[in-house]
Amino acid sequence: MINRRTFGKGMGLGIGAAAVSPAGLGAAPPAPAFAATSASRPGASASADPEPTRGTRTSFDRVRRVTAGLLDVGYAEAGPAHGPVVICLHGWPYDIHSFVDVAPLLASRGYRVIVPYLRGHGPTRFRSSRTFRNGQQSAVALDLVALMDALGIDRAVLAGFDWGSRTADIVAALWPERVKALVSVSGYLITNVEAQQEPLPAKAEYAWWYQYYFATERGRRAMQDTAKRLELCRLVWDTVSPTWDFDDATFARTARAFENPDYADIVIHNYRWRLGLADGERRYDRYEKQLAARPVIGVPTITLDAERDPFTAPGNGASYRDRFTGAYEHRTLTGIGHNLPQEAPDAFARAVVDVDHF
Repeated sequence: MINRRTFGKGMGLGIGAAAVSPAGLGAAPPAPAFAATSASRPGASASADPEPTRGTRTSFDRVRRVTAGLLDVGYAEAGPAHGPVVICLHGWPYDIHSFVDVAPLLASRGYRVIVPYLRGHGPTRFRSSRTFRNGQQSAVALDLVALMDALGIDRAVLAGFDWGSRTADIVAALWPERVKALVSVSGYLITNVEAQQEPLPAKAEYAWWYQYYFATERGRRAMQDTAKRLELCRLVWDTVSPTWDFDDATFARTARAFENPDYADIVIHNYRWRLGLADGERRYDRYEKQLAARPVIGVPTITLDAERDPFTAPGNGASYRDRFTGAYEHRTLTGIGHNLPQEAPDAFARAVVDVDHF
């Protein structure tokens, strides 16, 4: 295995009609049993075993495409076609491979698992060259609603981290009838742009260095430059997952998703919008007004904190506990960093199964 620290540079609103590629995924191979965890009672907190089972898979059997709203969405699918649906949502700078081990675990238990590439990632493409490359939170959330409509999915368990947690949180808050249950890494991540103007403690601000870099022209150019983009994203992986012993091939598989022609525009707009430095679109104003009020989430929820993630808030979930009003558990995974589903797939999959049975 090559040392990951020395990796080189070589490396909306409208709902569209479904245009799904032909079926044909083979059944997922038998998945290993979940590693034991100490599950909490509702409202309590628990820690996973210090050494969760690490995954070994490297790819999905097939990536499909479907026309959904403003996008042609690329997504992976596993499990029986008529099983209860789980939609797994990745963050930045990641892609669907964050769930490459989670998906077969859930599929082996009868779930239909959908793992989409978010806008600006991998094979997902805008249907029109005239559509503004918008990374604001409600636009990404409405992509998910459009995807569910296109695939004929009325309700699903939503499970995500980073951008994926935020997206799942928003759909659960604004369209709870579409969400059977929720697994949200880092808890309640809905953004209030006005509140974002308040400074954080210095250590927390330090972890967000790239957010401020992206606010500059230098940062935008770095994201447009292939080599600099890879170097930057690799550095983020190294720093936010300090205990994850991934190899070069693991990063390279995900980094292919960064070659999307809209990648830089979506990422830069997302972070600038969150800081109040870029405008959103008026079509999303009504949703952003609702989200600025920090709506509660009433669907059954398990929140997961990664103990070694520099973005994990102190207080063992206490800072966002009041935003979840339904059946609820909180779990902390010791020794795990930001890319929690790929670092601890068994614990993530267990949370999905558990919350579905609340």
